[in-house]
Amino acid sequence: MNIGLQQLAQQLEGDLYFDVTMRTLYATDASAYREMPLAVAIPKSIGDIKKLIAFARSNKTSLIPRTAGTSLAGQVVGNGIIVDVSKNFTQILELNKEENWVRVQPGVVRDELNIYLKPHGLFFGPETSTANRAMIGGMVGNNSCGSNSVIYRSTREHLLEVKALLSDGTETTFKALNIDEFHEKCEGDTLEAKVYKSIRSILSNYDNQVEIRKEFPKKSIERRNTGYAMDVLLDTAPFTAGTEDFNFCKLIAGSEGTLAFITEIKLNVDPLPPKTTGLLCIHFNSVDEALHANLIALKYHPRASELIDHYILECTKANAEQSKNRFFVQGDPGAILVVEYAGGDRESITLLAKQVEEEMRSQNLGYHFPLLFGDDTKKIWNLRKAGLGLLSNLPGDEKAVPVIEDTAIDVNDLPAYIQEFNEILKKHNLYSVHYAHAGSGELHLRPIINLKTKEGNRLFRTIAEEIATLVKKYNGSLSGEHGDGRLRGEFIQQMVGEKNYQLFRQIKYTWDPDNIFNPNKIVDTPSMNTMLRYTPGQQTPTFNSVFRFYNQDVLQHAEQCNGSGDCRKTHLSGGTMCPSFMATRNEKDTTRARANILREFLTNSDKLNRFDHKEIYEVMDLCLSCKACKSECPSNVDMAKLKAEFMQHYYDANGVPFRSKLIANFSKSSKLGSIAPALYNFAATAPGISNLVKSFSGFAQQRSMPTLYKTTLLKWYNKHTSQNKNSKSQNGKVYLFCDEFTNYNDTEIGITAISLLEKLGYEVIIPDHIESGRTYLSKGLIREGKRIANKNIELLNKLISDQTPLIGIEPSAILTFRDEYIDLATDENFEAAKQLSKNVFFIDEFIAKEMEKGNITREQFTKEKRSIKLHGHCQQKAWDAVSPSVKALSFPENYTVETIPSGCCGMAGSFGFEKEHYDISMKIGELVLLPTVRNAADDVIIAAPGTSCRHQIKDGTKKHALHTVEILYNALA
Repeated sequence: MNIGLQQLAQQLEGDLYFDVTMRTLYATDASAYREMPLAVAIPKSIGDIKKLIAFARSNKTSLIPRTAGTSLAGQVVGNGIIVDVSKNFTQILELNKEENWVRVQPGVVRDELNIYLKPHGLFFGPETSTANRAMIGGMVGNNSCGSNSVIYRSTREHLLEVKALLSDGTETTFKALNIDEFHEKCEGDTLEAKVYKSIRSILSNYDNQVEIRKEFPKKSIERRNTGYAMDVLLDTAPFTAGTEDFNFCKLIAGSEGTLAFITEIKLNVDPLPPKTTGLLCIHFNSVDEALHANLIALKYHPRASELIDHYILECTKANAEQSKNRFFVQGDPGAILVVEYAGGDRESITLLAKQVEEEMRSQNLGYHFPLLFGDDTKKIWNLRKAGLGLLSNLPGDEKAVPVIEDTAIDVNDLPAYIQEFNEILKKHNLYSVHYAHAGSGELHLRPIINLKTKEGNRLFRTIAEEIATLVKKYNGSLSGEHGDGRLRGEFIQQMVGEKNYQLFRQIKYTWDPDNIFNPNKIVDTPSMNTMLRYTPGQQTPTFNSVFRFYNQDVLQHAEQCNGSGDCRKTHLSGGTMCPSFMATRNEKDTTRARANILREFLTNSDKLNRFDHKEIYEVMDLCLSCKACKSECPSNVDMAKLKAEFMQHYYDANGVPFRSKLIANFSKSSKLGSIAPALYNFAATAPGISNLVKSFSGFAQQRSMPTLYKTTLLKWYNKHTSQNKNSKSQNGKVYLFCDEFTNYNDTEIGITAISLLEKLGYEVIIPDHIESGRTYLSKGLIREGKRIANKNIELLNKLISDQTPLIGIEPSAILTFRDEYIDLATDENFEAAKQLSKNVFFIDEFIAKEMEKGNITREQFTKEKRSIKLHGHCQQKAWDAVSPSVKALSFPENYTVETIPSGCCGMAGSFGFEKEHYDISMKIGELVLLPTVRNAADDVIIAAPGTSCRHQIKDGTKKHALHTVEILYNALA
């Protein structure tokens, strides 16, 4: 087969991979399944897909269509060729505003489609919790819904036309057909004619009609996605009089890529939703109470009614991003129902919410009824959408597993169903999280199971069997929006009956006689507890890590990644994670890919040092260690920490490269250079010598090199303090951490910071300490980083308090005290490290706090009018320390600050200097930051607190960015 794959690769315009690394990265999705594919194709054209179809037919293999890979039932896992259209099939092709439709390729991201539609007053309604990376092709495949399905229903209702390739390579278009057009399509011997004739034969048969109407889920359940949608097609002409025209799109929606390969999609779009909406966030003592109240909420016609249970709420407490979004929570409720109402104005919504509250209270339902508007609603929806990822934060091997999480029941039956559901779990000594779409009769229910054990594997299957029986009892749908895939396909026969199941098989093999399109999904599905990510009873060694991983080991931390793909969002969605993916759009460059490759080899390697794999090194290469995943990933996967741990062990086996040593020892070389800074700077900047140094060191020729100041900050400080011994400090004293970057390179900023603080009434003391260790940590030399961390903890912990804090100028250096130092502290220093971290602040944070206290006043600053554009450093963003910069910079009376919606600048310490990373570094910068800076008016101040960010801005735009302290110093009255 490899020879055939090599020949196929030469024929494609796009790419074909069949190496172990790429196959591993595509062996999983967001489900519990793992199966190694034969190859991974990234087609560039429809011609490529036709060639792939021909290859699959002649070689008796299969094609698995894939977009963002966020499926929860194993839809895009298989042993054939994964065909990833997420990179090259991303065009919005046509918009018709008069007829309210848009035509797109399958790789268009749902939220990005709506960004495009918004100026035209339109939007695409169905909204999955993964909407900032979920793609329209995947939404069609799964017939996705979302929290607002009580208004906008599912993707199926919006699907107008589909252009697709059939299994013989024929191009065709599926759309609405009147009766004459439908019968005309049935003429002939083409494959297209056969699929029309087959469905006519099936749905014209009276016995089949009776069986479909008897066995399919209740029509009152909007979210019924069990198997192929024969029941929906039956309710069209010519099979049911007085109904809408026949359209095969209704069958294709929810078919999971098993029938045809979609290349274009035409969607109905709606007018933009009302501008004024309010969220009534009702607190309950239990889930059962919330579900009874849900029936009252629905009487008042909400746009959404979403449940969040106490397990989810508990997870939000420990999540850096989501802990800020639980501001509205009072006490520890058993459940919260988030109900969205719309109206002409806030007053009408408030009146409606009062009516809802009065009726609920009259039935003793609910104890707290906060009503929220504006930006607060975005925070609450973000918290709700983070539910799936948050569930992966559970320590250890027990996880909230996707097994029966997608059942949909008539909303009136939901309280009784959930009661019986929980009784079944209780019988097995299990409990479940409950969250999501109460308004549509679909709660996402996930029992906590350890799939690494034989007992866990058995329970996985047992629970699936018993809940399938319960769903059938209520005439519900086993799949509401997540699809059947590998997980539920086995139970479709039970859900719709043997006769209907055989009709499903007839449909599948009429459309796809060679079984090349995503086989073993929906029909002929293997046992649902096979091909899982974890082999029951499989043993892994004890990993002796340098970092502390608390209630887990390094492998378990990587396993927190559940594949939900939050790291696949683009720069248009905001945030920082993941910078390299934003630039390349390659799955290999996602945080998910890095977690996958680590999990694969730490689990399955036969080496004594399981980190010693070049495959891991290659996938880790473009991780910028920006720390965005630590805060933005709902599963809290800290990939920067995992990468550093991996690099240390990889170096143990393979040695430390010269350039890594050079960068890690930056402080030592700078100290040596500071003896003769002019000579050092000449070597760094003189074209001939500088280019030679860059070539020898492995740095990019295009990149300017940092230079040394004429003196160090420590030398200047010692001279300064000896000359100013009697200076007054009405606001007390602060300790300044003299990091290695400020000491040698950004000395002027350090001098300005000290001068600013002194003018504002503070005594500034540089205590005895050593370098931060940031350069060692960034290059994976974490044992040396650990030595430095513990030395600084010992030097500073008794000195620093809430009255005498430690503040720092360079975010990446000072914030190590809050982050890596705690994870690297010895057991003896652990408590001291935690206590120290509470009183360590980035200088912008300190100044903002002092402004709030009134210790710094507006009278101390100019009244001149200035505009500032601020780019926050990645470490700031990870620790929510950008807002203090905004507060500090906007403190002068007429200063206005606009935060640049940029992610990582692309420099990321040494990353942007390295010759093989220069191009990607600049590409990341060009996404948002560099164009914004270039386009800023000359009188606009560019603020960038990070040293590498300022360097990137200088190299990319020739503009000079300032640190916050420089801007504030210049603003002093």
